[in-house]
Amino acid sequence: MATIDDFQKLDIRIGKIVEVNDFPEARKPAYKLKIDFGSEIGIKNSSVQIVALYSKGELAGKLVLGVVNFPPRKIGPFESEVLTLGVPDKDGNVVLITPDKAGPIVGGKLF
Repeated sequence: MATIDDFQKLDIRIGKIVEVNDFPEARKPAYKLKIDFGSEIGIKNSSVQIVALYSKGELAGKLVLGVVNFPPRKIGPFESEVLTLGVPDKDGNVVLITPDKAGPIVGGKLF
């Protein structure tokens, strides 16, 4: 069983998507994102399999949650530095976890 100490090891931050690109080399349909996590963390890359529910246009400027302290993961020719968080819908497509109110600070830590 996980403990609160285990949870506190994760650095989960709010980020703003600043760039979205297709990722044709991925085995499953995916986008390559650049996400701004504020001045402390900076802009990080993330590969996300969300093309079923999101267009590139609606992702630009969107606030998302990401784990910023996992080691980078090589996905084909791309290095994903952040795990962007989501949950499955009834069909197994990824729904991004986003704040439900306006105003979160980019780079703010989940607690």
